[in-house]
Amino acid sequence: MFSFAIDRGGTFTDVWCKIPSGKVIVRKLLSEDPENYDDAPREAIRRILSEFSGTDVPKGSPIPTEQIQWIRMGTTVATNALLERKGERFALLVTKGFRDLLYIGNQSRPDIFDLSISMPEMLYERVIEVDERVLLAQPSSCRLDPQPGPLATGVTGESVHVSQPLNMESLRTELTSLLADGIRCVAVLFLHSYLYPEHELAAGRLAEELGFSQVSLSHRVMQMVRAVPRGHTACADAYLTPCIDKYIEGFASGFAGGLKNLKVLFMQSDGGLAPVNQFNGSRAILSGPAGGVVGYALTTHRQAGGAPVIGFDMGGTSTDVSRFDGQLEHVFETTTAGVAIQAPQLDINTVAAGGGSRLFFRSGLFVVGPESAGAHPGPVCYRKGGPLTVTDANLVLGRLLPDQFPKIFGPTADQALDAEGARQAMSALTDEINAFLSAETGQAAMSVEEAALGFVRVANESMCRPIRALTQAKGHNTAKHALACFGGAGGQHACAIARSLGMTRVFVHKYSGILSAFGLALADVVHEAQEPCALEYRQDNLASIEKRFQHLEGECLAKLTQQGFDKSCVRYERYLHLRYDGTDCAVMCRGSTEPNEDYLSVFVHRYRTEFGFTLDDRRVLIDDIRVRGVASSGADAEAAADSLAGGEVAVEVQQPEPVAHSRVYFEGVGWQTVGIYRLDRLSPGQCITGPAVVLEQNSTVLVEPDWTASLTKTADLLISRKSAEAAASVNETAVAESEVKVDSIQLSIFSHRFMSIAEQMGRVLQRTSISTNIKERLDFSCALFGPDGGLVANAPHIPVHLGAMQETVRYQMANCELLPGDVILANHPRAGGSHLPDLTVITPVFLPGSGQSPIFFVANRGHHADIGGRTPGSMPPDSHSILEEGAVFRSFHLVRGGQFREAEVTKELMAPAQLPGCSGTRNLHDNLSDLRAQVAANQKGVALVTALIEEYSLGVVQAYMKFIQANAETAVRDLLRRVGASALARTGASRLSFADSLDDGSDIRLSVDIDAKAGSAVFDFAGTSLESHGNLNAPRAVTMSALIYCLRCMVPYSIPLNQGCLAPIQLRLPEGSLLSPSDIAAVVGGNVLTSQRIVDVILGAFSACAASQGCMNNVTFGDDSVGYYETVAGGSGAGPSWHGRSGVHTHMTNTRITDVEILERRYPVIVDHFSLCPGTGGQGQFNGGDGILRVLRFRKDLTLSVLTERRVHAPYGLKGGQPGSRGSNSLEVAATGRRMNLGAKTSVSVGPGDRFVLRTPGGGGFGPLASKGTSDSGAGAHQPPLVLRGTLVDYEQMQFSA
Repeated sequence: MFSFAIDRGGTFTDVWCKIPSGKVIVRKLLSEDPENYDDAPREAIRRILSEFSGTDVPKGSPIPTEQIQWIRMGTTVATNALLERKGERFALLVTKGFRDLLYIGNQSRPDIFDLSISMPEMLYERVIEVDERVLLAQPSSCRLDPQPGPLATGVTGESVHVSQPLNMESLRTELTSLLADGIRCVAVLFLHSYLYPEHELAAGRLAEELGFSQVSLSHRVMQMVRAVPRGHTACADAYLTPCIDKYIEGFASGFAGGLKNLKVLFMQSDGGLAPVNQFNGSRAILSGPAGGVVGYALTTHRQAGGAPVIGFDMGGTSTDVSRFDGQLEHVFETTTAGVAIQAPQLDINTVAAGGGSRLFFRSGLFVVGPESAGAHPGPVCYRKGGPLTVTDANLVLGRLLPDQFPKIFGPTADQALDAEGARQAMSALTDEINAFLSAETGQAAMSVEEAALGFVRVANESMCRPIRALTQAKGHNTAKHALACFGGAGGQHACAIARSLGMTRVFVHKYSGILSAFGLALADVVHEAQEPCALEYRQDNLASIEKRFQHLEGECLAKLTQQGFDKSCVRYERYLHLRYDGTDCAVMCRGSTEPNEDYLSVFVHRYRTEFGFTLDDRRVLIDDIRVRGVASSGADAEAAADSLAGGEVAVEVQQPEPVAHSRVYFEGVGWQTVGIYRLDRLSPGQCITGPAVVLEQNSTVLVEPDWTASLTKTADLLISRKSAEAAASVNETAVAESEVKVDSIQLSIFSHRFMSIAEQMGRVLQRTSISTNIKERLDFSCALFGPDGGLVANAPHIPVHLGAMQETVRYQMANCELLPGDVILANHPRAGGSHLPDLTVITPVFLPGSGQSPIFFVANRGHHADIGGRTPGSMPPDSHSILEEGAVFRSFHLVRGGQFREAEVTKELMAPAQLPGCSGTRNLHDNLSDLRAQVAANQKGVALVTALIEEYSLGVVQAYMKFIQANAETAVRDLLRRVGASALARTGASRLSFADSLDDGSDIRLSVDIDAKAGSAVFDFAGTSLESHGNLNAPRAVTMSALIYCLRCMVPYSIPLNQGCLAPIQLRLPEGSLLSPSDIAAVVGGNVLTSQRIVDVILGAFSACAASQGCMNNVTFGDDSVGYYETVAGGSGAGPSWHGRSGVHTHMTNTRITDVEILERRYPVIVDHFSLCPGTGGQGQFNGGDGILRVLRFRKDLTLSVLTERRVHAPYGLKGGQPGSRGSNSLEVAATGRRMNLGAKTSVSVGPGDRFVLRTPGGGGFGPLASKGTSDSGAGAHQPPLVLRGTLVDYEQMQFSA
């Protein structure tokens, strides 16, 4: 019998087949070749059957199935349809009042420096608001009278109120209208349906009765809390499942009798196989890459002796990185192409570096990607007019051999790779590089090979960063992993990447070119069952938990036995989704199938490993119960036998002879003549000493000097080196800083290394902190500073933190004695602080023998939920003095001589209680825990920079700190030259000016005098109003952050964020003004409101875009037992070529909003409405984005505080565009029916049934209305050039949106 495992990728279809004789056949076809075949997988099956079955199967004739045992497939059909937005038309049915819930999402923007806010479009074509509503019962806190509807019982046993029964007649009318318009698919999202699905079930039955072909109910697709990701997942299911069904129907049509007599299984995103009738859109996103993970997990892990393995799958446009350590690592929510998918999926992280990544030289920096040449036109060497790429660089260096490639390139697909064309393009870029080096740095000219190798080294470092993050984020040592290399491009980079990461072993599987297909042959058939739970994990609930496990196991068994599996072939994996009470960090914990399994110990161990501590005083809650039923067949074991026989190297035999020789360029030694070997001609035990090139059927492997390649008993390639040390030191002896000359390649690598230090500090802080703000919302920033206190690297997390910590570091240098073992705490505005809850922890670093001054600094700034003051949250809306806003630190020694000063810092945190009407910190335990975490994060930074110094020497590291600052300075000077020249040509002067007003009448005035020749500017805020009696005063650090943010937004490409950005800038702030207030001025509003107005003024002066909503819409409510704080999005400003985005956070904030189901579960509040306010964006050639309408109904007596702006002065339009609408805050009092305007800033008491109505401002329009334009971006008209995915990308977005 024939067994087929087929991975249909975007470019190639890979085929693994075991024929009746037991021999394995490997094939690779183009996925799209319409002139020769309709379907690549079916064509591969036809060709193999014709060749090996003894019976010819003519083209176009039905394929006989009698000799086919099974077909297993992975496919990118769903992924491609999602990325290209080519799914099925469908409508979204959603609870009334929430039509824009998925559009708003979590209200954050993906790229904080993209003024156009390009975001993918929504999947649905229409939205139908359905009159229904279910509310969670809150018997202990709800004081509504009467109660909001009759009680019912949810699936977890919790009570709910059916506030509004489903209006079936109205729904029938709406559904009939959809059918009339040709829409035959629907997704259904009703709030709290994960708990009470009756309304969704009724709507689904009605839709099916009316004839809808695809009905995706959110609670069936994924029965988990959080409406937004569950709704997106239901939409993906409705959008993609019909595409999959059409593909399967077309695939089946080519077989005699269709698929009814065939065992056909598809790979799901979780690494398990599913039958055709259970394969759906929401579980298919990672169908292709999942096979590769299963492939190396079941082969390399065993060959590596059980050591953890990093999967490295480098393709043409991107690289997939994953990890395996004995069991597949699943995540349950991640984002692909702007769609949050809530389903079990392997943790596969896609990074923007591949063979097709484009090469650039920008302002002295070597840059690789993220733009890609794609399959068409492809790299220069493909002969289709494509751009210069990593593949071209490898070709120039001799690492790719044109003679070993088929002649399939060029317009007629019959030419060889164009080595000469690649060299000419690289030569042209080298000339550009040398012209810059000659004019700007005096650096010696580079050869073409040196430039090509420089780009390869930069590409390698860009791929090392996510691998470090993937391992160290969860407390693992990167160097202790083996690297499993597969994919077409990975073999040329594997040794260099392993060396940089400290790894000593690289495995290249014999099927590395088709490993995803081979993984399909090894995979198990899986069925998952999951249900929500609301129990506490404790002894008296274990019987109930066991009962639910058995029920879910029965469900899995029923599904698997329907597929023909015997009960004895089925095993179960049990999971509990556990979290500490009051946190959002749930951990999926796997246990055995024993009834008395101790999941608590598993949870505590996992939590301590990942986060560095446990919360022994907190209850442990169960969010979900999950069972994974796994069925293995004899065919699977047989297919795997030849690969799992063992990975040890056989007894050494005669050394192999190369099939040819070629010249390859290596760092430090130049061109070397190396042997070329073919993997299929090597025998087990034979060794190859590098440098060498090994040719596999579908890839090229470079064995670098100091590495040795050997063939294992299973015919896989093991490449190893004896030394476990990292890359050799660039400077073995100390070099004085003044003697170091800038090297553009090293500059690019140091840019990655410095940023990696800041990122890894952030990982430690997130792991070891305890508060929701830092651990879960990631409201922090980490940074590295030079010996002069100048910023070197600041991971771009929180816009209002950008560049601000530099002021704090330099203040301490000038005003505080710094000794070894000291750590300083500061938050005062005069000491570089933004507002008091942002606590900055600074560690000076001393090196023995380097004198008495610090050689560099590391620091981090984290937002603490409370540090005392007048109101909970330390953000009083009506404060008049900084002393009312919480504890104040200028230069406090948090650690002295290595000792954490807990008693002293506790005293300072409680000090605000001495003031009338104020309290000390209301959460001392979290403050102290987070401060310790901040100290630990700095220690990680110290260790990483110290290691960098050991690798390169102090002089080199400090020199490159300055070089990287100079590079950012060059980019900003180029911007100012362009703007200055444009202003001179347009007006005859290079002065820009702008002014705007806050709602209290305070003016912010700016004039910018640009020296177009020097590329410098003076930003003068003369004329700005005096210090405010309220709290809208903005410390100098806030203005600095706003300035560096605006400059970065206006530079059209990515640049390092450091002190160099401000080097060409002279900032003048009038003393005693709103922007340079006195020591005791209240500042909380300055950080969250005035900062936005400063940005509007700067961008207005440069005519970059119209004003965005100019506000963060701060809303707080609570009492002595509960407190909640949120910021709410609005409209963004339009620009010269784009419409403003609606319902999104802009500029100096990017905070995520709490999901409505979580909010209503944890707090005594009901969200009655959350949608866009149509027409609130300013009109123009390009329209401003619309604001939001948000209505909160309170369930008990609480205190409500609002701190907002743009309630008096509307967001301005530019170039003839109209202003956006102003926002408003109003209160509807239930007891009296009274409705009142609350004004912009106030604190009021509210009672049960009272409703707070928030309307946020819209963005300004751009250009005259008569010249209506088509947006280049706005609400997602274009998709990004490369869609990244995985937990690393999600983590980065969380930091962008903290």
